[in-house]
Amino acid sequence: MAEYFIRGLTEGFIDAAEVIAWTDGVVVEAAKTEDWMLDISSASPEDRMGVLHHLHAVQGEVDEAALAALLAAKK
Repeated sequence: MAEYFIRGLTEGFIDAAEVIAWTDGVVVEAAKTEDWMLDISSASPEDRMGVLHHLHAVQGEVDEAALAALLAAKK
């Protein structure tokens, strides 16, 4: 989902508040919180560039097929 939100923020179809809300849910569900989770969760909805910066710290593999489906649904 991080790559989806990165694309959404850079292309303008997602705002920082939506990313923050998603991260809040991740924090609740996570067995162990990571720094990026807390950084985004505590960010201001007006700090689009800061949220984008913290999204780049998310580790993991990108599921290209799922990403393409999510992006297609937004266009």
